[in-house]
Amino acid sequence: MSKTHNRHSLRFLTCCLLLLLPESSSAQHSAARNVLFLISDDLNTVLGCYGAPGIRTPNIDRLAKRSVLFRHAYCAFPLCGPSRNSLLTGLYPNSTGIHANSLIFRQTIPAQISLPQAFRQQGWLAGRIGKLYHYNVPNSIGTDGHDDPASWELELNPAGVDRTKEHPLITSLVPNQFGGMLSWHASQHADDLHTDALLASDADWVLERCAKQPERPFFLSVGFFRPHTPYVAPQSWFDMYPAENMPVVTGLEADLQDIPEAALQSQVKAQLSMTDQQKRLARQAYQGCISFTDAQVGKVLDALDKHGLTDSTVIVFTSDHGYHLGEHSLWQKRSLFEESARVPLLIAAPGCQQGQICSAPVSHVDLYPTLTELCGVAAPSGLQGQSLVPMLRDVTETGRNWALTQVQRGNAGTNSSGRQSQSDTRYFGYSLRTLRWRYTEWDGGSKGRELYDHDNDPQELTNLADQQQHSETVTELSALLKTAIAGTLPADGKIPEVQPGLWAPVLLDP
Repeated sequence: MSKTHNRHSLRFLTCCLLLLLPESSSAQHSAARNVLFLISDDLNTVLGCYGAPGIRTPNIDRLAKRSVLFRHAYCAFPLCGPSRNSLLTGLYPNSTGIHANSLIFRQTIPAQISLPQAFRQQGWLAGRIGKLYHYNVPNSIGTDGHDDPASWELELNPAGVDRTKEHPLITSLVPNQFGGMLSWHASQHADDLHTDALLASDADWVLERCAKQPERPFFLSVGFFRPHTPYVAPQSWFDMYPAENMPVVTGLEADLQDIPEAALQSQVKAQLSMTDQQKRLARQAYQGCISFTDAQVGKVLDALDKHGLTDSTVIVFTSDHGYHLGEHSLWQKRSLFEESARVPLLIAAPGCQQGQICSAPVSHVDLYPTLTELCGVAAPSGLQGQSLVPMLRDVTETGRNWALTQVQRGNAGTNSSGRQSQSDTRYFGYSLRTLRWRYTEWDGGSKGRELYDHDNDPQELTNLADQQQHSETVTELSALLKTAIAGTLPADGKIPEVQPGLWAPVLLDP
């Protein structure tokens, strides 16, 4: 046998042995996947892919065709700050201690590793464009808002004409109140001058650079500001939805008869006295902003395709919470009804199912363990969600099969040191959503209970909680709710308190 033949045989044997060895760390790193995390602000499920009539969202709809669409996805708390802190830590609000806006989890649990921070610590480029943690909208547009510096290596905060030029032109139900009040403006400026369009342009810029360094994966978050109030978008997007064609919720007097007072405490006086024409104008503006934001989502998806990154990227699209458009006399958020608690959730992941619908109830707290598992990132211990990876691979999987949402009522009494005092009147409402039922208790049931049968009453118009024929269902769901609530607390069973003052941002400990 020739020496040449022996050398070839040895090389072949060596290659075979290498194939049997565990993957090296460099090989594992090169196989890492990117994450494109898209989140809208105050967006409910008025989307074409969720079956909403009369809305134009072609770009989110095309993302749905390559995603698993979670039909029953819910936020942990229907208010921007608590919801976003929960989503980005993988913890329920009772474990973050954040139950109000203008706060960040570093004030309560400073050592917690956020979702983007986990990726960043393990080599990913973690970038934020726009709103991820809480902002005061619209005033804080163009700033970092109430951000967490340790979560990001890259932060971009564009501000468009909606913030810099058009503020004085905005119509509001209460003059000079915008973020927390229904307000709108049909802009005469071009699309590409608005904040959300600038976000999409910045995303293209970042993705182009990421594509030039494929050896380093990325976790890029793009937080759109619309359709949060004030509803500002170019005139052409308003024109897609003639005001006279916008629906107005009717039958409110009968609907409100069996709803506990606590469930309606998110009512706003100025919104209760709206005329039908004002309601139509608000709905027109809201839908116009949805379609405008959809167009910006499309630009980001196109950029991902253009730079050759789609096949290696997990794409998430969601919102921080749902939104009322007059149902049960309510507008905006902070209720435990379906419209306020439910969020859109699409996940497109390489190697997972596409164009499929998962009906099992899931929660925002499930996103952290899901994304770390998909990308091979080590997650911190103590996360309170479940991984959705089994559902992404088989949409018939049910997982936990319920979702929990809470909200706070009452006022915090504080003394001169800023600490809680005896005048504190705060209490919680908790709502459990199973595939069929929504069951809600206010202050442990002492301030009311609600039970809605989604098989027969998807609009939640008839409260069955006090009907004798449903007493067994109430008993079963109440027991499940108590178990679920216990699981929202940290190991010591105590909700962390917000600490006054600033904190030193720390990427790694030590």
